[in-house]
Amino acid sequence: MTPEDTTYIRRTHTYRSVLTIAGSDSGGGAGIQADLKTFSALGCFGTSAITAITVQNTRGVTGIHSVPPGIVQQQIVAVMDDIKPAAIKIGMVHTAELALAIAFSIMPYTVPVIFDPVMVATSGDRLIEKQTVNAMERSLFPHATLVTPNLDETEWLTGLKVSNLEDMKVAATRLLQKGCRAVLVKGGHLKGETLHDYFLDNTGREEVFTSTNINTLNTHGTGCTLASAIAAFMARGADLVQAIAAARSYVHAALDEGKDVQTGLGIGPLNHFYNPHKLIKYDLEC
Repeated sequence: MTPEDTTYIRRTHTYRSVLTIAGSDSGGGAGIQADLKTFSALGCFGTSAITAITVQNTRGVTGIHSVPPGIVQQQIVAVMDDIKPAAIKIGMVHTAELALAIAFSIMPYTVPVIFDPVMVATSGDRLIEKQTVNAMERSLFPHATLVTPNLDETEWLTGLKVSNLEDMKVAATRLLQKGCRAVLVKGGHLKGETLHDYFLDNTGREEVFTSTNINTLNTHGTGCTLASAIAAFMARGADLVQAIAAARSYVHAALDEGKDVQTGLGIGPLNHFYNPHKLIKYDLEC
């Protein structure tokens, strides 16, 4: 069968697809695995370009093998030129060479790019090389619609100690000076009944998002899931701030639904499929 074979049903619809460029988590809770689960749960068709293979489970990361930059580039181009995802999520970028290769590969495409600068796993294991940070800032920050660091990553990127909402605001301004168009500093690591995420873009628009703290050990992959959900909602047509709000609601519910589940002996994952959507069909534009 070929696409030109007229004996088959005419194709009149398409799915909104999203591309994740990230590392593989053998434990299934974060990285590529969490991204694809999120896309599917939110009614999008997930595609992937794997940047690294990690050896990890709920207790930590014990090995990382980077995929050659040329292969990563080929994965990105193969997907973007054929399936044409409506949004891109970038996660783990293990080396400076990978950062440059990814930046070069996504440059021709005008779709939203959500960059979660994964540096440290939930277990505390460092996931990238030191020289990669400067390469990410130079090459990937300018191409990102939104950068979503957690507090550890924010401190690493800015050199500032972040202990409260006011610190998050100062750090966000510093991140914009590094070439970001918009940043969402995630405050999930702060203690308290109410958690804050702080959004700032290069037009001066700011938003403070709040949520109640959920008492759970199952937080593995939370950052990956949030960035992927933002990308999925943007692929479905939401603007950036709308997508952030919807993604935060999704993650909050996924944390709540998975809080009493044991998966492995360490820090478990969210419940990505607590309320899954069917793949959403859209009219195919001719």
